[in-house]
Order: sequence, then C-alpha cells, then structure tokens
Amino acid sequence: MEMCNGDTLDSGRENFKESLEVEVCAKQSSTARVSKIKEKVTQFLFENKEKVCCGDKYTSFPNDAFLAEHIESILVSEDDCDANMDLSKCKTSIHVYQCHQDGPGSEEIEGQEEVSAATHWLLPADEMEGLWENLIFDSEIKNNLLHYARTTMLFSSANVNSNIISWNRVVLLHGPPGTGKTSLCKALAQKLCIRLSDRFRYGQLVEINSHGLFSKWFSESGKLVVKMFQKIQELIDDPEALVCILMDEVESLTAARRAGGNEPSDAIRVVNALLTQIDAIKRYPNVLILTTSNVTGAIDLAFVDRADIKQYIGLPSPPAIYKIFTSCLVELIKTGIISSNQQIFDWRALAAFGETRSAATLCSFKLRDLCYSAEGLSGRTIRKLPFLAHALHLRAPVVSLAEFLSALEMAVQTQIQERKDLSHQSTTGVST
Repeated sequence: MEMCNGDTLDSGRENFKESLEVEVCAKQSSTARVSKIKEKVTQFLFENKEKVCCGDKYTSFPNDAFLAEHIESILVSEDDCDANMDLSKCKTSIHVYQCHQDGPGSEEIEGQEEVSAATHWLLPADEMEGLWENLIFDSEIKNNLLHYARTTMLFSSANVNSNIISWNRVVLLHGPPGTGKTSLCKALAQKLCIRLSDRFRYGQLVEINSHGLFSKWFSESGKLVVKMFQKIQELIDDPEALVCILMDEVESLTAARRAGGNEPSDAIRVVNALLTQIDAIKRYPNVLILTTSNVTGAIDLAFVDRADIKQYIGLPSPPAIYKIFTSCLVELIKTGIISSNQQIFDWRALAAFGETRSAATLCSFKLRDLCYSAEGLSGRTIRKLPFLAHALHLRAPVVSLAEFLSALEMAVQTQIQERKDLSHQSTTGVST
C-alpha cells in the first residue's frame, strides 16, 4: 500500500485539486527505508481518515509497533488546508525526514583579524522543529512565502530564461522589532528542507553576522563580504544541498549609499560588494536569500529593488493574540501547570456566541477581553507574558484556568504600563 508523493488515500480517484502535506519526522535511531515509512504512514492515515484534521500532530502510536519504533511525529500540515476539505479524497504528499541534533557552528574569516562572520546550521535542525507551526500571523504570510519558494524551484527546474523573466531569490521581511521576522526566516528554511526532501538531500542555513563583517581596518569590510560569500559558494556548489542565507538587520550591510566626499566610504564598499555577490549567486537553483529589517528607510534602494518579496510583518491583532495565548494555555494545561478540563473556544466560535456568556464560555470571553487590552504589544512580548504571569503573580505551582487568567491580566497591565513609562522617558529625556 505504498504511497509516493502525489498518491491519494482514496486510490479509486485520480485527479484532485486539493492537496494535503504530511510531514513525518523519523527517530534518530530509525534505519527503516523511506518507502516503508511512507507505506506505514499511508496505512495509518487511511485507518484514521474519519478523525484526521488539518493541523493534527501525532506523537504516540500505541496500536502500531512499527510507527512507535521508528516515528517521532506525524504532522498533518494546515498550510493551504481548507477546514471543509475531505481529507480522504485529497492528493497527499508525504515528506520523511530526520532532524540533525548538532547545534549551530561558527564560520570565521581569517584576515587581519578573526571575525565570527556567520552561524551555520545543518537542516532540518532539532532546535527548529515545530517553529513554523507556532508562528502566528494575521495574513497568509507563511503560505505566500512557501508558494514563492516553490515557484523559484519550479522556474529553475523548467529552465525558464532569467533574461526574459527575472527573479533574484531575495526575500525582505520588515516591520517593528519582536514581530517574528527572524524566526519566520529560520522556520521557512526548515520547512523548505522538509518539503523539498525529495529534491535536496539536506539543507544549510547560514546566518550572516552583519555587524561582524565591518572591519576596524579601513576598506577591509568589503573584502570580508567577498570572503564570506566565497565560503557560501562552497556550500552552493553541492547540488544536493538547499542553501538558505539569512541576513538579520540587513540595514547594517545595505545602508543607503550617500557619499560624504570624493572617496567612497567603507559602508559604500560593503553595499557594492554585497550587491555584486547577490547578482553572482542568483543563477544557482539551490539558494535562497532571506533578510530582515526594522528600519527599511535606511536600506539602499538597489538592494530593496532586488528583493522579489517585500513583506511587512506588523504587530499582532487581537485575533492573532488570542491564538498565541491559546497555544500557551494549551501547553500549560498539557504540562500540568494549569489544572483544567475546560474547553478554550476559538475566536470564531466566540463570535457566534455573541455576548451570551455561560460558565462554559466565561474563561474564553475573559481571554478575548485580555487580547484587546494587549493590542499594541509585540509577538515576542505576548509569548513572554504567560511566564511573567506565573512568576510574578502566582505562588502555587499548579493553578486553575481562572486563577491563571487573572494573573495574565495583571501581567498585561504591567507590561502596558512599563511601555508607557519607557515611552514617556524617551520623550522627556528623563533617565532612572
């Protein structure tokens, strides 16, 4: 009953518009053939087709000895997944992978000084497992990035003439700090390595240290950029590797070129060197450049123009905050820190209830009200608030859901007041 990519759970039908992506993380100890794992996973999905939902993740297989021995998790992806789609009649792609458990390494450049130029991961990496699913945004940002990456690979595979249709393999994510731009870049690199595992044997993520590439020696920074990309070129030369280059706070490397005299500054040399290197590697089919910025106005327009996608990542809206808080509460309930059997309704379900509140919906409505209060806080701050609520406002190791929500409300209010105080200090110039 083996199913390769493109097979369906219902073999009686052949053509389906809807597609289902299933990601299977094999245990490090597993030596089972990929075809055998796909066969067993297909059987598992078929037997549970009435219960499987988009977004489901299975980590326990008490009724299947093979899956229990070889599989860490099975994730039914919710990307491009319609809640009303019939999963038993979908075109299903199964992606089998193993995570690398080694941590990141450091890339150094020898020269007049040793520079820690980049951090280097082998992908898929264990520490990035699940990162994609836990990033929550208001729009279809994640799906759009996946489709963009697939199209770059499709055009390359089809040998589309880049002199007729141009693409540079550059993504620029911009917006205020703490909105998840860097995490999204890392998660995208991890996700692509999993989804493209049939094409690439492994992945490489190189996070360039933008600040580290500026030399204390005049005119050396441009040379360091060239040396850094020479090292990256060695990775790109392996056609079985998908190479993702991450440049965080890219404005450090691409400051707008405004010459202050007759001689070009070191910053101008860096920008020129970087643009030259980007133009040189864009012809390779196995590379993607991911960049982030908090201050896009400082980026050179020539770099901005090279970005195929310029995506704004803003602060989360109340519905997005609600989803983030819900994931945090579910985790605390699962780990036993919150003792509760009460259901947390999703945002749409609460809208259907109107303002009719009952004992079953009281906590969910209180959480919704909290989300309106927390509007304006960054996603990074929102993720910290459940920890701060317990650390600063609770004394018992295990609490009820109602007690935790009261503590979370106090943590939100404290965070908002701290932000007002910092804003007032920055405006008046007062220091403490």
